[in-house]
Amino acid sequence: MPHFGWYYLTFLLPLSVIAGLESGGIAVWMTPIWVFAITPVLDYVFGEKTGNVLAESEADRTLSFGYNFVLWAWPPVQLAILYQVTLFVIAPTSTMAEIVGATLSVGIMTGAIGITWAHELCHRTKLFERVLAEILLTCVAYAHFSIEHVYGHHKNVATPRDPASARYGEGFYRFLPRTIIGSYRNAWIIEKHQLAKKKLPFWHYRNRMLRYGVVQILLLFGIYGFAGGVGIGFYLGQAIIAIILLELINYLEHYGLQRQADKNGKYERVQPWHSWNSSHVVSNLYLINLARHSDHHYNASRRYQILRHFENAPQLPLGYAALLIVALIPPLWFRLMNPRVQRWQEKYLL
Repeated sequence: MPHFGWYYLTFLLPLSVIAGLESGGIAVWMTPIWVFAITPVLDYVFGEKTGNVLAESEADRTLSFGYNFVLWAWPPVQLAILYQVTLFVIAPTSTMAEIVGATLSVGIMTGAIGITWAHELCHRTKLFERVLAEILLTCVAYAHFSIEHVYGHHKNVATPRDPASARYGEGFYRFLPRTIIGSYRNAWIIEKHQLAKKKLPFWHYRNRMLRYGVVQILLLFGIYGFAGGVGIGFYLGQAIIAIILLELINYLEHYGLQRQADKNGKYERVQPWHSWNSSHVVSNLYLINLARHSDHHYNASRRYQILRHFENAPQLPLGYAALLIVALIPPLWFRLMNPRVQRWQEKYLL
């Protein structure tokens, strides 16, 4: 199988959602069991892969159709799954346990895969790819991420200015409201500045935040007209789960790391050691190398298929699937990660 073929294994996740719906009962919970019980074991068994793509092969891999098509193919698949699961949850034969399980399963899919794909696509320069990112983010009521992430998070990462960088000693449940509110507020500020630079008024149709808001409202009305209150509950439920997953990932990617500022308040350039890195094979197949996050922040234009492992970047002790669970238990998280942050501080902070 060509190397890019491994990333298509991600499509097993929507298949697990559909298989759960077809089987019904406890099988509806197949997806969360697979992601949070089986995947951590697979990460442990298969371990890490720290090798990098040869420099002379990077250009070919960057332009390879196979690596790019997996991104383009996902949005229609996700939309189809959302439609099928909506039909499932509004069916009179579906039990409450099945509806909850289906909502959780879809939220995992739209969060772990959908937002990750959107994250990759919103960094692209082609308009149709950025539109695909916006579609995926609208599926989880988080379209503003495409603005704040690119123009805010990447500029301010590992500084107090970034709401998506978790502070040392900050538990996830304190971080979550701070990052959600701060990221949304920053997106408005960024868009206002972008419009001002173009000498456009706030109410101009090119204001993306206004456009996202209108589309979101129309979508909610459409869902209510098609599927009623249960449909709205499903949509909002899976969106909340997806957003929590995204922010859990943000939490573990930057926890406790900070850039230094000079006497004028200017922060040092982002380096590989300003983001936590993980090269666990299985998690990176699911998440198209998102866990090689140190290189992503060091050079945001690098495509997922050529992201590098840096030995001088701080390394996470477990794969993402396991650490997401640990992050939900703050005392366990602090016990695991605080000593690592302290060692990082001794090495990189003057």
